Amino acid sequence: MYLSQEVKEKIFEKHGKSKTDTGSAEGQIALFTHRIEHLTKHLKANHKDYNTERSLVMLVGKRRALLDYLMKKDILRYRAIVKELGLRK
Repeated sequence: MYLSQEVKEKIFEKHGKSKTDTGSAEGQIALFTHRIEHLTKHLKANHKDYNTERSLVMLVGKRRALLDYLMKKDILRYRAIVKELGLRK
């Protein structure tokens, strides 16, 4: 699998409170971003893979919903995660 336990722990350790903090919005957004980048690379090579394309669109929607939630709850955390991951609206 492309996403091993060690990679997940690194993502959560960097963006969450700890490597076991899998529930924080920042950690989930970072994980979704990693998965979106992976699926985007896959789709560039396999442009007729419509199931993956659908999964990618759903994943982007989930990340957008989490970002919207974070923007409503705490704008400073939202700005920090957007800057750190290099996202744009």
